[in-house]
Amino acid sequence: MGYVVYEDGGEIRFGTVLTESDSTLQVEAPHGKRSKIKSAGVLLRFAQPEPKVLMQEAEVLQKTIDVDLLWSACPPESEWHFSALAREYQGHEPSVLEQVAVLFRLQAAPIYFHRRQRGHFRVAAPETLKAALAGLERRRLQDQQKAEALEALAAGRCPDWLVHELPALLYRPDKNTLAYKTLETASSALKRSPAQVLAQCGVIGGSRAWHEGRFEFEYFGPWSTDVDFPAMEGQDWPCYEVPAFSIDDAFTTEIDDAFSLREVDTAHWEVGIHIAAPGLQFGPDSSMAEQARARLSTVYMPGRKISMLPERVIARCSLDEGQVRPTLSLLLRVHKETLAVVERRSLIQRVRIGANLRLHELEARWDEEALGGQEIPHLADLRILRALAERLAEARGVRERPTPQYHDYTFIVEGEHVNIQPRPRGAPLDELVAELMIEVNRHWAGQLVEAGWLGLFRVQGQGRTGMSVDPAPHLGLGLNHYAWCSSPLRRYPDLVNQWQLIRLFQQQDPAVTDRVRLREESLSFERAYEAYQDFQRQMERYWSLRWLEQEAVTTCRARLLREGAARIEGLPLVVKVPGAAALDAGTDVQLAIRSIDVWTIELHCELLSMEPTVIP
Repeated sequence: MGYVVYEDGGEIRFGTVLTESDSTLQVEAPHGKRSKIKSAGVLLRFAQPEPKVLMQEAEVLQKTIDVDLLWSACPPESEWHFSALAREYQGHEPSVLEQVAVLFRLQAAPIYFHRRQRGHFRVAAPETLKAALAGLERRRLQDQQKAEALEALAAGRCPDWLVHELPALLYRPDKNTLAYKTLETASSALKRSPAQVLAQCGVIGGSRAWHEGRFEFEYFGPWSTDVDFPAMEGQDWPCYEVPAFSIDDAFTTEIDDAFSLREVDTAHWEVGIHIAAPGLQFGPDSSMAEQARARLSTVYMPGRKISMLPERVIARCSLDEGQVRPTLSLLLRVHKETLAVVERRSLIQRVRIGANLRLHELEARWDEEALGGQEIPHLADLRILRALAERLAEARGVRERPTPQYHDYTFIVEGEHVNIQPRPRGAPLDELVAELMIEVNRHWAGQLVEAGWLGLFRVQGQGRTGMSVDPAPHLGLGLNHYAWCSSPLRRYPDLVNQWQLIRLFQQQDPAVTDRVRLREESLSFERAYEAYQDFQRQMERYWSLRWLEQEAVTTCRARLLREGAARIEGLPLVVKVPGAAALDAGTDVQLAIRSIDVWTIELHCELLSMEPTVIP
């Protein structure tokens, strides 16, 4: 009976020979497993000591072997059998123990010795070894750096080298980097998301900063400071003699539109719809226009917004109270008795803004049955414009408006405190503004179509609403042509159409003539606009959850929708209710709030009870 050392799957193994034929052996491992191996795979035969003892002694001895000396004893890039290497290193015929110890050492030093077949090893070239050792040192230093960082993160401190990797580390990480692997390890150990780990260290400002930062990182970059912005306000546009007023919510700072009203004779009013004119400040080939194309729309979210145009452009063009601003204006000649529009004129002019009226102040005193007793600014004008809006709606086929069933919500965020105020959708002043905007957008779209010019049109048909370079009906509004023109400070299509309208009103050649490019811009806008609206809804949901936490709400009323969803009363918040899928939509229920996670924007609730009747 004898013993062998052999290789199996790259591992060195020992066995007791049980039987042997010409080409194979049956061996038994020290732990008792029997295997059949090829004779050609045997690296060393020996009679003593026993394999288990030899393995233990060789492990101890191999640790005393100087691997650098072993490497230097052999010519570079030469191939050696381990027994020959043992002889070279020892300076004498090596024992079985010395041979096995060298074999173990060779196996354990792959950067010095590259394994070949049947116990042969190739000695690494000096350049190769130097590079490999440098790599080992780098890994050692990285491991040390990672260990120190993990200790700091656990203590609520973030190393500077991790901070320097932000925001890409948070929002678009390279998973092969040390920074990512370190943060992931810390996240797993602390049982928090990477963002929560960094928030705990004070690197980011919390869940709000995380959500807003991720959106900005994906869609926006910083404004360039090197942009052309020539002053064009000095041109001698005629000045309209009647002061205008705007109607906006309390938080609007980009005031795109304003209205005016004057009596032209005993039978007619002149209604002015005045639109801010950034298109007079810069053209479609300017670097400022390129920045507008990069953002495509203003993004709104509770507590802040990201404007399409830089603040200095908005400050120059917004229809702010007390300022005189160039505008594109549509003047409607309206018959006093019938409120029929008998004439429309479009022109560029300067308009003095007499007042910026705010919806919350007007609506607080708006009572259609007792308007005469209220001190509302521009009360008489508002009455006439409201009647005109109803007449315009009738003219395009809107006979009777349904009673509003839903609410819009105003989010007032001050620091980290939020107040959410519901407001009936389709309020009288909303309809007033909406109809006048529809009128100006309809009329100017028709002028572009009549001239045969390119524009970005808003179309609706077969259940789809979107942008189009080619004019087509908007079935939802009952119009043959419709184009967004009334918000050029906030939407790129409005700005494109304004560039065209300015040239049209001045009887010049079109500003935009490349149909292919305009179609690409249209598609880019639709993708961006949808993403921006999704983000706004996401942040409204986020702040709704924050309000529930802030007010320590534990139970709430809700109304069931379909498929087990429910809309929480007083909030723009729809949640899934376990066990409610079998109940009828419209049922009022009581929910218990079990958990809120503002990082994932998730709310988990439980059905407590339901009302005895179903609400239609």
